[in-house]
Amino acid sequence: MKASIQALAGLALALTLADTAQAQDPTPASSISWNVAVTSDYRYRAISQTRLRPALQGGVDYVHADGWYAGAWASTIKWVEDAGGDGEVEIDVYGGKRGELSPGLSYDVGVLRYFYPDNGMGRLPGWVNAHTTEVYAQLGYGPAYIKYSHATTNLFGFVDSENSGYLDVGANVDVGNGFTLQLHAGRQEVKNNPASDYTDWKIGLSRPFALATVSVAYLGTSANELAYTSPVNGKFTGRDALQLTVSRTF
Repeated sequence: MKASIQALAGLALALTLADTAQAQDPTPASSISWNVAVTSDYRYRAISQTRLRPALQGGVDYVHADGWYAGAWASTIKWVEDAGGDGEVEIDVYGGKRGELSPGLSYDVGVLRYFYPDNGMGRLPGWVNAHTTEVYAQLGYGPAYIKYSHATTNLFGFVDSENSGYLDVGANVDVGNGFTLQLHAGRQEVKNNPASDYTDWKIGLSRPFALATVSVAYLGTSANELAYTSPVNGKFTGRDALQLTVSRTF
């Protein structure tokens, strides 16, 4: 009996302390964060969006405690001009929900709209408007993940490319001392445009410091050079490259 009373008293004390801790540090219902970055070469699915040149980037994210989220992000670009269109900015707007299906097994589903203001590509022969919408679903287990993105519109200006898909597998592994090893392989298939299909990969390392996070990555593709060479400088935008990015979230 004495042991039972002591156990009950201990449980009551633990619950009281837990309630006190929750009262002192309540879980926020939502949060908003901002991010800025500069990168030596804006690579999307390992294809340079900036003619192998640096880019400025920034965004904002809203996350609710129940897992719903929304955000917007923007970057300077060059590829629309290379195609003969106009505009030097990409703006992405997205939203979705993430959470856990079971301990250690996470999910993330959502929709992403890529805007290329005043791109004018729909007026060019062999192209359509660059605006693109994708829906995506991701499963994660520990540091590993698999993600599939499906285009519900034409993909980045490619004619008759609705229902294109991108498969992304990878892992973000904590290797100690604040460093994260980033491993990725992907496969882009452009519907009705097989010459534009390709596989890409990346090996990266990142570490947060007092003022910013520094990331270094080596990446490349199997892309067709004729399909992904800049007509402005004649350089292959899917070539192997070393990429340096400095970013900060606040």
